[in-house]
Amino acid sequence: MKDTAIYGLSSIVGRFLNYLLVPLYTHYMPRESGDYGVNTNIYAYTALILVLLTFGMETTLFRFASDEREQPDTVFSVAFATVGSLTALFLLLIFGFITPISTSLGYADHPDYLLMMAAVVAMDALQAMPFSFLRYQRRPIRFASLKLLFIFLNIGLNLLYFVVLGKTSVFYVFLINLMCTGFISLLFIPELFKIRWHFDGSLLKRMLGYSWPILLLGIAGILNQVADKILFPLVYPDRAEADVQLGIYGGCVKIAMIMAMITQAFRYAYEPIVFAKAKDADSREYYAAAMKYFLIFTLLAFLCVVGWMPVLQYIIGAGYREGLGVVPIVMVAEIMMGVYFNLSFWYKLIDKTIYGAVFSIIGCAVLLAINIWFIPRYGYWACAWGGVAGYGTAMVLSYVVGQQKNPINYPMTDIMLYVALAAALYAVMALLPTLLPQMLPALFSAGVPDWLALLVNTILILLFLAYIVKRDLPLKSLPYIGKYF
Repeated sequence: MKDTAIYGLSSIVGRFLNYLLVPLYTHYMPRESGDYGVNTNIYAYTALILVLLTFGMETTLFRFASDEREQPDTVFSVAFATVGSLTALFLLLIFGFITPISTSLGYADHPDYLLMMAAVVAMDALQAMPFSFLRYQRRPIRFASLKLLFIFLNIGLNLLYFVVLGKTSVFYVFLINLMCTGFISLLFIPELFKIRWHFDGSLLKRMLGYSWPILLLGIAGILNQVADKILFPLVYPDRAEADVQLGIYGGCVKIAMIMAMITQAFRYAYEPIVFAKAKDADSREYYAAAMKYFLIFTLLAFLCVVGWMPVLQYIIGAGYREGLGVVPIVMVAEIMMGVYFNLSFWYKLIDKTIYGAVFSIIGCAVLLAINIWFIPRYGYWACAWGGVAGYGTAMVLSYVVGQQKNPINYPMTDIMLYVALAAALYAVMALLPTLLPQMLPALFSAGVPDWLALLVNTILILLFLAYIVKRDLPLKSLPYIGKYF
């Protein structure tokens, strides 16, 4: 549990620190340049390519190295050779056909962007193996220190280039990433010299048999996250304007990623407990309660973000704020993804992970269809609603099939009450700026001031919190302070 906490904390802290780059980029990259849209698009490609290059070998390495019948160094050798071969092929294709590739992706004038990020994703793929081996060796401090070193180095160089030197081009974002990733790669050289290298063809066959379903799940999962950002410039009628619009969407989505960080924190804390309690008599009741409280606190987080949007909007530059309307929609999609994660344990516990692949692929297909059909007409709004439709489809399928295959009695009445209350409070928050000027034109002819909106929204959030306390979390039950209530 201690190791899990370090891995989880380093990941969450890393994501939060990376989050600090959003105001930097959106304040220093002019919206009209489309550079932040380019940044959003190319990083979406790298996320997908990284899944392809690692080929599910991170989990596979951990699984086989933990098997007492296998030699850990041999497992690492096979995994590293597999990823290294795929990476070499990828680099050969990119560097050999950069002109047609950059032209087809809309970067004919900037093949250097693709070359730099190809080198970055190649090094990231190779790093994934020693990082996974560090987890097997139970060296969380080494793991976390390297992860955080990259983050701090990346942030420091970004501040130097953008704030001190006054750079405003996305070129420097990619250049800095290349430098930082290369530096971390060099730090792994001593680790690689300690390996007793040995290749085993029969082991490779068994590892590939284990890894390919993980690869399919990984592809479906990452496409659900990045497909809209990949497709947007390809299907939007005007490429130059597509970069601008994608930049607006990419910047606003970062505010919604607060929900993703909450979900990830919950996942790191909850996942080990699920498997530990699998044999307990009250495990189903525990899973049902966990779903309920997950939803309660993500709904509270949702209300806090949308309610305090007059303050949180300053996270991104003024030129990007016209897209803030998509934030609640994207957050709903993130909540659905979190619910889907909770529901996923039924097929993991009975070793039927094929269901997860099917649900994810169907959800991904729905997301892709909505994006392809509606982006040309509705722009980034189609991306936001596509996420809701995709995750919503996977969530519903997992619930319906799960209740047949491995039923869990979720407290649906309580859950729907919380959802309805949160929806009603959000409706008040959303309609307030429009209704007050209509009802009291003499007082609000210039619109509702931010301070008043914040005051009303905070009261509504406190009402939701009071309902939680009254119904499911009485203060008297809390440790230490409960005796005062």
